[in-house]
Amino acid sequence: MLIETLAAAASAAPQNKFGIAEVLFPGGKPAWIPLTTFTILVIMSVGSFFILFTKWAEQAKIIKQYATLAGFWRAPSMRDGATKLEKNSAWRQIVDDGLSAEEASTKMDESEGHDWMHGSLARSENSINSKLAGGLPFLATVGATAPFIGLFGTVVGIYGALINIGIAGSASIDKVAGPVGEALIMTALGLLVAVPAVLAYNYLQARNKRIAELLTGFSTDVLANLASKGAVKPALPAAPAAKPAPAAAPIKK
Repeated sequence: MLIETLAAAASAAPQNKFGIAEVLFPGGKPAWIPLTTFTILVIMSVGSFFILFTKWAEQAKIIKQYATLAGFWRAPSMRDGATKLEKNSAWRQIVDDGLSAEEASTKMDESEGHDWMHGSLARSENSINSKLAGGLPFLATVGATAPFIGLFGTVVGIYGALINIGIAGSASIDKVAGPVGEALIMTALGLLVAVPAVLAYNYLQARNKRIAELLTGFSTDVLANLASKGAVKPALPAAPAAKPAPAAAPIKK
């Protein structure tokens, strides 16, 4: 008897459903403005993480390739050294552009040829830096606009909640707290999307600056090497000494 009474009371108790699902589909029907806002925030979040991981991998590859430049400079000529660099890499692009500029400079006098090589290498650097910066404006846009998009969803949600409360003719706390709390979820989602985007933007931007410094230094060394006909090269760490061959075992008589 007691169990039946408790079960009847539980079934008779009001079932209040709060959460993101109730915001997007109140009463089982789609609310188009909150649903559109939520979709935009999801697209922004997915795009931000995609750019973060792809750009990080691209930067890591360039930094890893930088460690192989010692072998390039130990080559007898720059053309021979270019074969030691990975094709389609940033470093190979600078070398190839420098060699092409050197060939063209032979048709000019010395001053004009040097300026031509310098300008060609600068353009090569700029094209690489521009490629590395691709996608970062999207992260900046997400970081700046996502909180306001979430706030827009909150304002629309609170407005709709107040209209429903006015129609119901009741302003008790249980009628107000639920709808308003649901609307505030959109603001929280906006911040949840914006903060990682801002952090990713600053992190990738710092790594791009470091890569730009490495590119500038390498470009300067390439220009000096070309202008000096291979006489000038950057200081390199000593090559690792070869391990001595193991001594032959004595022959037993």
